[in-house]
Amino acid sequence: MKIGYPCINRSLSCKGNRTFRLRSYSDERLQQTIQNNLNCLLHILRFNLKYGMLFFRISSDIIPFASHPVCTFPWQKHFRHQFKKIGQFIMKNDMRISMHPDQFIVINTPREEVFQRSVAEIAYHAEVLDLMGLDTTAKIQLHVGGVYTDKSKSIVRFIDRYRSLDASLKRRLVIENDEKSYDIQDCLLIHKKIKIPVLFDYFHHTLLNNHESFCDVLESCKKTWAEKDGIPMVDYSSQKPHTTTGAHAEHLDKSDFKVFLRNSRPYDFDLMLEIKDKERSVIKALTILKSDPRLIS
Repeated sequence: MKIGYPCINRSLSCKGNRTFRLRSYSDERLQQTIQNNLNCLLHILRFNLKYGMLFFRISSDIIPFASHPVCTFPWQKHFRHQFKKIGQFIMKNDMRISMHPDQFIVINTPREEVFQRSVAEIAYHAEVLDLMGLDTTAKIQLHVGGVYTDKSKSIVRFIDRYRSLDASLKRRLVIENDEKSYDIQDCLLIHKKIKIPVLFDYFHHTLLNNHESFCDVLESCKKTWAEKDGIPMVDYSSQKPHTTTGAHAEHLDKSDFKVFLRNSRPYDFDLMLEIKDKERSVIKALTILKSDPRLIS
């Protein structure tokens, strides 16, 4: 088990997800922002290594406007050596990397123009991971998407659209259950058709489920990951108290986390803590995990 957090480190002064408004776009502004983001990403990864956090989700904003028509600057070529350097650091230290496009990236949309924009955005994410030289254990996670008044047709549309994607994109994609529309059984059904790995989101599952046994779910998800995909990825969070259902916790709920760990044994997976205080909760979680034989640190 490797454990980590997404996108932002709250202990460091640098931000690896800096962006700017489209109306302020210039090649010079883009270069400066990318340079900052890549420098900060390496700084974050070094921090993570120091504290034994070997799983990290890279921000989608690392290259602002990468899939937008306004971006004609050849950032891939200009920064190829830095991407390679970051990738070498990741591989040398046996770290796991993922990315997660935002909620507007949906491939089961009925609107062709939205689908095409989504494909362009997925291709950008895949290109970042490819430029780093990372193997196919570095994943891009997606939600299934919208229901669009007919869930069955929307699932079929997802399957058909996925099949139309280039192999270079499909090899990196995984789907996760959400808290409103597509539960873990929906994701497993999709996997049966197209063999896409299923990432289990624990918090979403507590909000939308079919009363399945936790171990049965982990066993089913595990079977969707082939050797080339690496061990399964799992997202963990808990409910933020006294607020809207589905809001992620600000801080690690140690009691809930201990129950999660106990109930998940003996299954091994790489664990992403989607908790608002980021690395601070991971450091607390590592203390709890010290005696867990699954942990790699």
